[in-house]
Amino acid sequence: MRNGGITGSLVLIALGAILYWAVRVEVEGFNLDMIGLILLIVGVVGLVLSLLMTSAVDRAESGRDVTIIER
Repeated sequence: MRNGGITGSLVLIALGAILYWAVRVEVEGFNLDMIGLILLIVGVVGLVLSLLMTSAVDRAESGRDVTIIER
């Protein structure tokens, strides 16, 4: 479940893009374009943070399994 943040971010980006560019419905009380833009921004920020955290964990785990055998 390490990639759950990446998957969630991609879903937010897709949903935000659909609301921002594809949906043309007038709804009284809130602006769907603005909600789409907010979801896009949150998805991109989440994706960047998820990739950074995954990269940091991979770097930390890569040094653990080193076995040094001296003669």
